Amino acid sequence: MLRSHSVLPGFNLSLGIAVLYLGLIVLIPLAAVFFSSAQLGWEAFWSVATDAQVVASYKLTFGASFLAALANAAAGLLVAWVLVRYEFPGRRLLDAMVDLPFALPTAVAGIALTTLYAPNGWIGSLLPFKVSYTPLGVWVALTFIGLPFVVRTVQPVLQDLPREQEEAAALLGASRWQTFRHVLLPTLLPALLTGFALAFARALGEYGSVIFIAGNIPFQTEITSLLIIGKVEQQDTAGAAAIAVVMLVTAFVLLLILNLLQAWQRRRLPA
Repeated sequence: MLRSHSVLPGFNLSLGIAVLYLGLIVLIPLAAVFFSSAQLGWEAFWSVATDAQVVASYKLTFGASFLAALANAAAGLLVAWVLVRYEFPGRRLLDAMVDLPFALPTAVAGIALTTLYAPNGWIGSLLPFKVSYTPLGVWVALTFIGLPFVVRTVQPVLQDLPREQEEAAALLGASRWQTFRHVLLPTLLPALLTGFALAFARALGEYGSVIFIAGNIPFQTEITSLLIIGKVEQQDTAGAAAIAVVMLVTAFVLLLILNLLQAWQRRRLPA
């Protein structure tokens, strides 16, 4: 198996290059974060990681990220469905606009969202409630940057999904909801969970698009990334690393759970 012909180099060389690349780009920087936080000692680490202001930022960051990913899972499925199943004027333009959050600098996105949702903005002036400089504004920014992950994950699965299954379900008397629930959703769910996990992970580390619309009010609209940046600017690298370690471990555990759910769902699908 290891000697099978391939256009790429042999297994040993390919594995060595892959491990070296991952080590330099991923593993060594992550190990440096853990090493830097270890310099504090357990008591100092726990004091920094459980500070009241830091805990408030955890709640906002994880809560807003989860809700944004949840909203993107629903909206992304709908957008992908429209792009795949319907032909209409401007479809290609809409398809290209989905990738706009990928190409747009996050700071520019933050300024644009703040301008739109400010109390005197085009959208904010029409709303009976405040969006900018509130936790709702944080959710709006995280939803904006996470939508493409769900759409681009679900879209290829929808394109490869044969319509004969839906037609057979309709001929057997299934309603639209029953067809979606029992025929389409089991096939789409692994991709949907993957898109949800990607959007959630992207939102956890977001900084540029959030700082402008959040207002960065301590205990209210201050995200964890901002606290990390603040400690780095104060030359407290170990304190910043301690907060980063908590975010890293928690995010890893949550993503691991999502991946296990995704694998379990795939095993339940018929071969």
